[in-house]
Formats: sequence, C-alpha cells, structure tokens
Amino acid sequence: MKRPPPDLLPGTLDMIVLRVLASGRRHGYGIAQRVREISDDVLQVGESSLYPALQRLLLDDYVRAEWGPSENNRRARFYTLTPAGRKHLGAERAEFDRLIGAIQRVLQEA
Repeated sequence: MKRPPPDLLPGTLDMIVLRVLASGRRHGYGIAQRVREISDDVLQVGESSLYPALQRLLLDDYVRAEWGPSENNRRARFYTLTPAGRKHLGAERAEFDRLIGAIQRVLQEA
C-alpha cells in the first residue's frame, strides 16, 4: 500500500525551489519533476503550492523569470536564481541544518 506524500515542513518549499534552481534554469513543471526525482517520489510539489512560492520568490528578487519554449516547444516561464537568491539559500540552508540537528539530538537523547 503506497503512503501519501508527507507534508513539507513550513518554510521549506522556498528553500527547496531555490536549491533546485541553483543547478540551472527550469520551468515550473521541471522544478516539480526534479523535486520528485531527487526525493525518490517522496516529495511531490503541487501547482497550488509551487506557483505561489515562485511568485513570492520573484517578489523578493530571489529568482528571475523569462518566457521561452519548453522541451515540447510550448511557451513556458523559466526561472533562474539571482545572486540575492543564492545568498538567501545559503542562509536558509544553514538555519535549516541547525534546526534538523537540534531535532535529531532531541530524538536521540529523549
């Protein structure tokens, strides 16, 4: 019996999107596919959460967007990481690692 995908921790979606974009330009569907692929189908990002996250990241100047043809020659919006986004990703990743370390210590010691 297949389990439903787990919910992402609050605040992690933006960090995950930024990390995927750190490896290069992608359109929204490509971002979602890459997250599924890397996580071995554990994490699945739906359109209803991905596109608002991308909009937030655009407004914060962490990503840039431009229109272009997709692999199947359809018009798609491609996103790239900005220097501010790369810096923000580093800070978010450090804080996330600190949080995960604390949770692991509690689980080991409690």
